[in-house]
Amino acid sequence: MQIGMMGLGRMGANMVRRLLRDGHECVVYDINSASVAGMVKDGAIGAASLEEFVG
Repeated sequence: MQIGMMGLGRMGANMVRRLLRDGHECVVYDINSASVAGMVKDGAIGAASLEEFVG
């Protein structure tokens, strides 16, 4: 299942990590590109803009 997460603060990032651990594919977006890059290192698919996120 592919899941999208906007907002990668403490709660959002932890939720994405758990979902990835359970085998889900996660697309992530945050206004802070460093947060997105960190999630990509953990296995998520990063989106650089809202348009990319929903597209």
